[in-house]
Amino acid sequence: MALEDVVEIIDIKALALRGASLGLSEIDAERKALLSAFPSLRPAAGTQEGPPRRSGTPGQPALATTRRRPKMTAAQKKAVGARMKKYWAERKAKEAKKR
Repeated sequence: MALEDVVEIIDIKALALRGASLGLSEIDAERKALLSAFPSLRPAAGTQEGPPRRSGTPGQPALATTRRRPKMTAAQKKAVGARMKKYWAERKAKEAKKR
């Protein structure tokens, strides 16, 4: 019996589907065990499961996020620009030495 004949006999897609099904059932069992151990993880009635979405729900805009750091002043921006200019000049010189 040739290898091609054996491959035809074995339905790889069916085996993959069975393996995926078993994997999902194991994940579902683990999820149920975790929810029974930690009831606070259960979503409230009438809400979606999972963590809250950063973007808005479909049809609704996302809530505005707050900026975590204050805006830079013009002097701070200028200082950053000078540092970066120096950094890139040094890097370019270092790269030129390698060649």
